[in-house]
Amino acid sequence: MGFFDSEIVQQEAKQLFENYQALIKLGNNYGKFDREGKKLFIDQMEAMMERYRIFMKRFELSEDFMAQMTVEQLKTQLGQFGVTPQQMFDQMHFTLERMKAELEKQP
Repeated sequence: MGFFDSEIVQQEAKQLFENYQALIKLGNNYGKFDREGKKLFIDQMEAMMERYRIFMKRFELSEDFMAQMTVEQLKTQLGQFGVTPQQMFDQMHFTLERMKAELEKQP
């Protein structure tokens, strides 16, 4: 069975995408959130990034041809912007850490 034939993989991918889209939409109002709302949003984004990192690691570790192609496509797409997948995750982590630091400065 191929990597993408797994119902579990398909469901996780669908759920990950839907959750990410919902968080991005919610994030458009980040500036209007109170302190607790901002903390909750940051926590949810961190959890999302961890889920995404694990999901991508499954692709990398899979011997399935389509999974490997997906990893290579991501690397190529990010490479067009001069970024590796690790740099992408590092940048997202840095951004969330900066958001937390800003939140700590607020009364």
